[in-house]
Amino acid sequence: MKYHIALGRPLNLEEISRDAAEGKRPRHVMWALSQRLGATIHEPGSEPVLPLDKLRAKIAGQPEHWAMARALSSQLGSEDVVFCTGEDVGVPVATLCGTKASRPKIVVLTHNINRPRGRVSLKLFGLAERIDLFITYARPQYDFLRRFLKLPEDRLCMLADQTDMQFFTPGSPSQDKRRPIVASVGLEMRDYRTLADATSDLEVDVKISGFSTDAVALGQAFPDTLPENMSRRFYEWPELVQLYRDADVVAVSLIESKYCAGITTIMEAMACRRPVIVTNTQGISEYVAPPGIATVVNPGDAAAMRQAIINLLQNPQEAEAQAQRGYEYALKHYNSDDYVEVLASQLMRVGGELGVTLTRQGQALPV
Repeated sequence: MKYHIALGRPLNLEEISRDAAEGKRPRHVMWALSQRLGATIHEPGSEPVLPLDKLRAKIAGQPEHWAMARALSSQLGSEDVVFCTGEDVGVPVATLCGTKASRPKIVVLTHNINRPRGRVSLKLFGLAERIDLFITYARPQYDFLRRFLKLPEDRLCMLADQTDMQFFTPGSPSQDKRRPIVASVGLEMRDYRTLADATSDLEVDVKISGFSTDAVALGQAFPDTLPENMSRRFYEWPELVQLYRDADVVAVSLIESKYCAGITTIMEAMACRRPVIVTNTQGISEYVAPPGIATVVNPGDAAAMRQAIINLLQNPQEAEAQAQRGYEYALKHYNSDDYVEVLASQLMRVGGELGVTLTRQGQALPV
């Protein structure tokens, strides 16, 4: 059986691997997966885009995804398994490759398929019959796929997300740190307005790695005027690790969602052994449910966020105990090396190379 990985965007995975080996950035799991399975990597952008690709992209994905899927449909057959890293590329690949009489096995990692475009794509293109395995990180997405497509459990996999625990590691704070730091990272589904309300009158520095050239995205996430104690900028990878290490608290302030927005920050903070405060959204709730690994607050509750920050700052032993529990949990459940092994076993099962599903304890979430 031959394995393939269809990426949603161009990535120089070999260069990323070299940089990771030098400690400049985290390792990429798709490179590790390709090495584990001997898989061929495909990325959008190398095939000519046709008018039909642009038309289909109004429903799902980008024109470049449909162009790549067209090329794959002429290359792949029954001896191939293709893993799609998101529904943006998975829908085109399944639509164009899934109609062949001798079609490849198709596995799609879905992130946020439970929205109007996703629902239309699933039904319009008959994806229940064309995708052999749906993988998702979030319980609401899993439940939606099972209900909406009436799928048996062997066609679904609930998999915990991951982080590189060799790159994100505990360490000492900066020597020039002057007062407590509340750190946060990311822009997707973020609610920095609530975080600003919670911290504007506290004697802390609020440092955010959340930079974008998209003014709309920034306007949605941040207040019109940042409080004097809040700053935002782009952090290079080594700077980002140090930001986590400097943080007395990592606050992941989110708006409600049914997918795993915020999970990367939570895992990175835990890997650096820092205490975490998290908005308890539907998409995140299962990740922060284990007792004592994080402090959770309701969406938009600035008073609760403020009190949670104060409690951790005023009780450093409690904060360190929570950070240690989160760190140990992340080591066991969110390690990228175990993630690659579990994902590889799922692809091999679909390819008929394993008689049973192999999982490592703690990596595949219970269903």
